[in-house]
Amino acid sequence: MLDKATLSFEQIACDANELAQHLRTCAGYRFELTHELPVRAWLFALSHDEHVLLLQVHHIASDGWSWRPLFRDLGVAYAARREGRFPAWQPLPVQYVDYALRQREWLGSEGDKNSVIAAQIAYWQQHLAGLPEQLDLIVDFPRPASPSFRGADVSFQLDADMHARLLQLAHDSQASLFMLLHAAVAVTLSRLGAGTDIPLGTVIAGRTDEALDELVGFFVNTLVLRTDVSGRPSFRELLKRVRQNDLAAYAHQDLPFERLVEIVNPVRALNRHPLFQVMLSLQNNAGGRLELPGLTAAPQATGYSPAKFDLSFEFVEGRDAQGEKTLRGSLQYATDLYAPDTAQQMLQRLVQVLHSAVENPDQPIGGIGLLTAAEQQRLMHWQSTAHALSAALLPDLFEAQASATPAATALVCEDATLDYKQLNAKASRLAALLIADGIGPEDCIAVALPRSSDLLVAMLAIVKAGAAYLPLDMTYPAERLRFVLEDARPVAVLTTCDMSGRLPAHAARTVQLDDPACQERLASVDTHNPPPTQRVRALRGDHPAYVIYTSGSTGRPKGTVITHAGLTNQLQWFQDRYPCTAQDRLLARSALGFDAAVWETWLPLLNGATLYLLPDALTRDPHGMLAYAQQHGITLMQWVPSMLP
Repeated sequence: MLDKATLSFEQIACDANELAQHLRTCAGYRFELTHELPVRAWLFALSHDEHVLLLQVHHIASDGWSWRPLFRDLGVAYAARREGRFPAWQPLPVQYVDYALRQREWLGSEGDKNSVIAAQIAYWQQHLAGLPEQLDLIVDFPRPASPSFRGADVSFQLDADMHARLLQLAHDSQASLFMLLHAAVAVTLSRLGAGTDIPLGTVIAGRTDEALDELVGFFVNTLVLRTDVSGRPSFRELLKRVRQNDLAAYAHQDLPFERLVEIVNPVRALNRHPLFQVMLSLQNNAGGRLELPGLTAAPQATGYSPAKFDLSFEFVEGRDAQGEKTLRGSLQYATDLYAPDTAQQMLQRLVQVLHSAVENPDQPIGGIGLLTAAEQQRLMHWQSTAHALSAALLPDLFEAQASATPAATALVCEDATLDYKQLNAKASRLAALLIADGIGPEDCIAVALPRSSDLLVAMLAIVKAGAAYLPLDMTYPAERLRFVLEDARPVAVLTTCDMSGRLPAHAARTVQLDDPACQERLASVDTHNPPPTQRVRALRGDHPAYVIYTSGSTGRPKGTVITHAGLTNQLQWFQDRYPCTAQDRLLARSALGFDAAVWETWLPLLNGATLYLLPDALTRDPHGMLAYAQQHGITLMQWVPSMLP
């Protein structure tokens, strides 16, 4: 004979000031499931006719869908007890135990390779292979060894018009609103430094049969939605990827998450959630409403906000005062990791992504602006300068200097010494060859050359053609070089026969400058400056001149594009602050892919000075650099303090 279950029910008299603390404390109660029912209740009496009921149900016994039938049953029970009778609940067609037994039978055995569960395991093993151990977003505070699980919330609301536009974009893409929000969150996190492999967690209702709708119980399962944002897709293209991946995850939703963790077996740590650290959810089911005869009931916030994950994005569809559908979003964050301002800014970035997505879903996600109008204004104020932007273009400035001082020494390096006329002629020949191949403004050309005169000639030739140069440091790991080439997608790589063999497979078309056929083509080209009319399109100041890849906030390279106008403006500032004259000899020691190389190479060449390209063997030898500088009478060079011997 079964013992009668007794529900823990406490009545506490308190005033309004004490209520908040009581609610926070009781809402944080931790069940001992070995000997407790997973349900507790407290009734706080504020006055004779004002009470607050706190009903706490452990997640093992209910899910979000359960609140509607639970509140309905509670209302039926209250009405019956008020009239002195036993509640007349309607019998349910199935019980939770029926569901559990049926699910076990349907899934089958993991040992049976033809079973449903075996197929789902195989899918998740393949889908989650190589998953990042941790989503490395920048945090405000170091991740503690033992999390406190304390959390806080920030929120926003989108009006009916914006909500309708999001629904329309999702509909046009044959996707759901959740999928669109999933894509937007992935873009936001990626743009904030999380990389291009973004795993998000979400819950799925798991009520695959209408007979389960009226049951109170735990049916939900947790899914890992892996999002690949690499390759510069448009938002619409990314949404298609998300739709495909989400549908596949839904089709394999039955493998319990705790079993999935055991199977994938990621590196475990007590201070982070396994497989994902960011949760995403959309609440669009009918919420529960408590109706008690003779009473007016309204929801009451508990003030308890535990953070189970680093970040939790939650969206709720609702209606405004006019009955129009709206979308409310909130971000719950772990206070161990994030400050309130950071969380608020993160949510603002997400709102910017959503607005940009509906305005222009076909723009590359890398071009989506994350700054608010106020931030853009503040940034422009910080960047204000007394110097007017120069209208001159880099190739014009260099060609003017070469014309003014043709016999002056422009470049000294191990393999050659060139005056301005010779350097300009070599660059003009190569530029004409590039233009003949259809290369011009808005194109990107990678440069994979040894530290030699050819390196400077290639850089000059590319900007003469109107394209942007992308330096490749061939001492970097092959994985980094492969990523940069796949991300930047240059139309060609200027290199040598020897170095071309060290480029990653499937790199862009290579132009081997020391190949006899290329040398023959160069010899047949005129050495005069290519006229602007020969370029494939007109060159403007806002066209890219240079692409640099930094290490990025997470160690993954990030590309930055510098325009002709931006580069000439910086060089003008440098020349005003640190004048470089025709009598100067400037030592260029930085790798061409390092930002300091910009003024080391361009500043002397635009002002008639001599550029000394430091031999590769000395670039990491401070004593050797000083000896070289003394030997050649160097007058200008730049150092970081840590390199000073």
